[in-house]
Amino acid sequence: MELIKELSKFSAATICEALGNKGNLPSAIKPIAVSMKVCGPAYTVQTMPRDNVLLHRAYAYAKAGDVLIANCSGFYEAGYWGDLMSLGAKTKGVNGLVIDACVRDADDIEAMGFPVFSRGLCIRGTSNHGDGTLNEPIILGDVLIHPGDIVVGDRDGVVVVPFNKLEETIEKAAAREAKEERTRAELRKGRTSLQIYGWDEKFGY
Repeated sequence: MELIKELSKFSAATICEALGNKGNLPSAIKPIAVSMKVCGPAYTVQTMPRDNVLLHRAYAYAKAGDVLIANCSGFYEAGYWGDLMSLGAKTKGVNGLVIDACVRDADDIEAMGFPVFSRGLCIRGTSNHGDGTLNEPIILGDVLIHPGDIVVGDRDGVVVVPFNKLEETIEKAAAREAKEERTRAELRKGRTSLQIYGWDEKFGY
């Protein structure tokens, strides 16, 4: 989809600002390798604590280009995802995983280039009961995420754009980028940010 490709040109921080400082997931969720980036429609997953069967099902059912995004019921001390699942998901064309919990096999995942964003790494295994939901609305932090919302992640963090705000967000992100480029031009001339924003008069210089 052309709009998703357009959105992917912007950083997660710029998109968050374009949304009015909304849509950002908990700051603890970061890429397991700093160069990893992700962008695509959300395929939502809700698991029970320390259980990852729903994640196996999710990558099997998701469409190429989707980003798996998972709430693990607040239980972080398990490695819900590893290298084999990453290989399976990548082979199916899934764009990446965002998980509010931990993963493992980081070196192998990084080597294969499958983007994974998590709270950290944990070697502890999981169970296989399989309770939870797939492709239904979930909440991560204070963000309500619907299937098909657009997930964008980079080194700074992850933001979710409601699908019905996609065009508006792109427009606002582009305007913000243009404004920041004008600010950069002023900084290169030697002006300070205090002067550019008019804060030198307000707060003193």
